[in-house]
Amino acid sequence: MQRGWGLIRALGWLQEQDTDLLIEEMANDLRELIGNLIKGRRETYKTSSLLEHTFIHIPGIRPKTERHLWQQGILTWGQYLHCKQAPFAPVRHAFVRQNLEDSLENRGNILFFRDRLSSADLWRLFDPFKDRAVYLDIETSGGCHGIDEITVIGLYDGHRVQTFVNGLNLNEFEIAIASYELLITFNGSLFDLPVIGRHFPHIVLPPVHIDLRFFLRKLGYLGGLKAIEKTFFLSRASEIDGMNGYDAVKLWRAYLWGDQSALERLIQYNTADIVHLKPLMEIGYEEMKRRLLYTHDG
Repeated sequence: MQRGWGLIRALGWLQEQDTDLLIEEMANDLRELIGNLIKGRRETYKTSSLLEHTFIHIPGIRPKTERHLWQQGILTWGQYLHCKQAPFAPVRHAFVRQNLEDSLENRGNILFFRDRLSSADLWRLFDPFKDRAVYLDIETSGGCHGIDEITVIGLYDGHRVQTFVNGLNLNEFEIAIASYELLITFNGSLFDLPVIGRHFPHIVLPPVHIDLRFFLRKLGYLGGLKAIEKTFFLSRASEIDGMNGYDAVKLWRAYLWGDQSALERLIQYNTADIVHLKPLMEIGYEEMKRRLLYTHDG
């Protein structure tokens, strides 16, 4: 009986209130709640690498299922392992849990994830392994006399540039490249790496390769390296601005004829190529991450 009187009093109180105002206040509270939820998700995204949000390396989980987990608020491996309500049937849930526990144990093992991700998704490994990454670019003789020889190889690890020149120290490249786990190039899968493979038939390259030409194409950035650099306002020194691959061939030929300054300019050109790959990789990674994670937040 008391519950009945309580309900009557509550209804009477509601009739005395400004209904429109109450609805507006409730809507504002709801908007604030949703806003805080989205903000919380985005803060989680900002403070963790994409790999920690990745579920598609688990057999049977496709991109659609991964997005569904994110939409349920399961944003990271840790959140899945501690979720109170299993998102899958018991057998599948146990399978996913085991895979995530294995992932945590192997979070520093790039081979573990390389073997479980498709080639199109290897870019997700950039952030957690960027300290073991190297940017590479080669110059060649342009097929002079029917032989396309490597003239210069440049490596950049984000801090230091190493240059290897044919006839001087090119043989040291094979040892230098072996210390890295992630290789980043522009069009390397079609040009640089096949040429390197012919010149160094027994070379062991880093186990994961990201080709920026095709990665950036997914984001809508088309054209060659120099054109994409201009899109992001990456400039070159006046001495090499406007140079292309054929200019690099001519510089090498001039060097062979005794022009030492031609080699210096060729190295400067090669160095600009590899140094600019780093900001392009970083920009592309953050943009792809944003598109992938934020689309379902509205």
